[in-house]
Amino acid sequence: MTHTLYRKRYIITGQVQGVGFRPFVYRIALDNKVTGTVSNTSDGVFIEVQGDEATLAGFAFDLVDKLPPLAEVTSKTEEELSVVDGEKEFTILASEGKEGNRVLISADVATCADCLRDMSDPENRRYEYPFTNCTNCGPRYTITRSIPYDRAKTSMSCFPLCPDCKTEYEDPLDRRFHAQPNACDVCGPYVWLSEPDGVELCRGTEAIVQTAQRLADGKIAAVKGLGGFHLVCMATGSQGQQAIETLRTRKNRWGKPLAVMVKDIETARAIADISTDEEALVLSKERPIVLCKQRSDAPLAASLNPGTQYVGIMLPYTPLHHVLFKYYAQKTSQLPVLVMTSGNMSSEPIALGNREALKRLHSLADIFLLHNRDILVRVDDSVVRVQQDTGKPQFFRRARGFAPRPVFMADTAPSVLGVGPELKNTLCFTRDNEAFVSQHIGDMQNLEVYSFYEEIAEFLPQILEVSVEAVVHDLHPDYMTTRFAREYGKEHDIPVLGLQHHAAHIFSVLAENKFTGTALGLALDGTGYGEDGMIWGGELLQVDNVSLEHNRLGRLAHIPLPGGETAIHEPWRIAQGILWKLGITASDKQWTWLDEFSQQSEFLPQLLVRNINTPLTSSCGRLFDAVSAMLGLCHTVTYEGEAAILLEDAQDLSITDAYDCPLVESDDVLQLDTVQLFLQCYQDWERGEAVGAISRKFHLGLVQGCAALAEYAASTTGIDTIALSGGVLQSFTIGTELPKALAAKGLNVIQHIQLPPNDGCISLGQAAYGRQWLLNNS
Repeated sequence: MTHTLYRKRYIITGQVQGVGFRPFVYRIALDNKVTGTVSNTSDGVFIEVQGDEATLAGFAFDLVDKLPPLAEVTSKTEEELSVVDGEKEFTILASEGKEGNRVLISADVATCADCLRDMSDPENRRYEYPFTNCTNCGPRYTITRSIPYDRAKTSMSCFPLCPDCKTEYEDPLDRRFHAQPNACDVCGPYVWLSEPDGVELCRGTEAIVQTAQRLADGKIAAVKGLGGFHLVCMATGSQGQQAIETLRTRKNRWGKPLAVMVKDIETARAIADISTDEEALVLSKERPIVLCKQRSDAPLAASLNPGTQYVGIMLPYTPLHHVLFKYYAQKTSQLPVLVMTSGNMSSEPIALGNREALKRLHSLADIFLLHNRDILVRVDDSVVRVQQDTGKPQFFRRARGFAPRPVFMADTAPSVLGVGPELKNTLCFTRDNEAFVSQHIGDMQNLEVYSFYEEIAEFLPQILEVSVEAVVHDLHPDYMTTRFAREYGKEHDIPVLGLQHHAAHIFSVLAENKFTGTALGLALDGTGYGEDGMIWGGELLQVDNVSLEHNRLGRLAHIPLPGGETAIHEPWRIAQGILWKLGITASDKQWTWLDEFSQQSEFLPQLLVRNINTPLTSSCGRLFDAVSAMLGLCHTVTYEGEAAILLEDAQDLSITDAYDCPLVESDDVLQLDTVQLFLQCYQDWERGEAVGAISRKFHLGLVQGCAALAEYAASTTGIDTIALSGGVLQSFTIGTELPKALAAKGLNVIQHIQLPPNDGCISLGQAAYGRQWLLNNS
């Protein structure tokens, strides 16, 4: 019986390179007995299949139903072709590159179960090999030079495949077919242990064994990982306490909690009360750091995470980590938990290469575990938590495992660059309906971070093959990013646009949710340069992301910052400044900061009376700082957010009462009287009320006040959608209770899904603004 032949072409775009997509297509072609070809191109994966109606239908079904685990299809086009006479088989063609690619860059993926089985089998040639991978796992973004993603365009190009690895690489039915980092200990990278002066001690598995022994002895190791270096030490017992204190002293990082890596999920459960959603996130292929509630009986060193009940946990995500933990567990009597923090000095980017690490980290680490697979793109660990009310993840830092996965926009527009903010910087390039937000870059306050920023600003448009048509920056005239945007615009002869910081926050969350039109936006954070030249930070905005009009409807009450920037680092100044504003200059109960700062405190009223270096701010973050300082929890901050974290941790969760936070109509905008909110905290403190009760009533009072502010604005404008953004939303209490309070008012609440609510989202908001500006002015 003769069957009529047909031929079809499919063009698949998305995350379809470096994920085993072509061998998947090859297998389902064989299963369905069709002929044709499949190839990687800059436009995506091209598939031509030929067969009768039934076999083509079976192939089409499998193409959708049986995708590889790492593949993400964003578009699929189909067209009829002329039949090719005499075609007998299905073949995989060589990759083809050209201008204007439509392929998504795959993020780095944790070691899969199959590769772990290979590594644990003494009869397997990859037994304990620390660079084992396949098409379903391993490095991607961090080793990629350009697209299409082929070995020649990665840092593995300098490692010729041995005969065994080449056979796997060329066999479409092998799971290592075209696994670009494919290697073994015969042909691939290797590790070695080094002294801080660069002298090699040993290499191979012995280097990992010796590293494990040194860690068990309480030493600090610099370990080269996937996107850069970690500083590693014990996290348990008295030795762990001493090692962490040494690390903090060397790194000049005193109070900020340190993340840990644990051997397995059982160990994670031994140190934290992990919910089902948290466990799924810890075990996910992205392997982020997940903030979990620490168990009361966890044997962790007290200096690991002072002042918080939460511990950041991640599982091993590279073969090297797995081998290291295997031997560390053998060398120590302690629970297999290791501090695993960024390999850098405070405020600097994570170290990337061997020579760079030996130069920058030699005073921090006792030993160095190095390897010779180059990291081309530095990427730090992602940090997330699970939202208690939704069970969904909320980002604190979006980097390894997630970057550069795009945010998909509501429509297609020309390419734009959002240069990001000064703190928690990311930058964002758009391409058609995709927004590529970079990995976390950091605080743009030194040349090292700025150099990292320039690396990514050059790398992303090159790998995305985009030509930017506008660049958008923050309004602050002195930000390094603002200067970069002006120079970039001049160099490329494109428009340079400014967008207010908090408007960018709201544009960002609207873009993430593909919202089009007018919405209210509540932006709560620490600092943003306002359109009136003042310091904003607690703003209710009305934003139209089509017309690009936005205006300020409300704000938190102004509070003074005596000493300016110094007050951010010494929040007792803010507390005393608010009390001075309230007419309170002394107390029967001694102010908590007088023992340490009595001389400065005595001088402070002169700054306030004469208005010398005492700017006003509507910042919500600074309000948290002031309450924390007034209650004696944090007078000086050693890391951003410390005062607020300590204040939240002090809450008595059994309290349900809230302080009053009244609305006040003023000449310009509606005002939330947070000064009166602070006064109630102070009055209860004077009366000897427990700190936990005061903290709880403050948090709930602020939530109710913000909800009332939004409700009033909704009633006067007729807008019932409110977008939430800003670093204050990272507070477990505010991030959980505020959305519920707003929803109870009948408002439609939209929040960040794929990006952090902190300033890491700003670049997306800038880019969303710029692309709409281009559409409006085309």
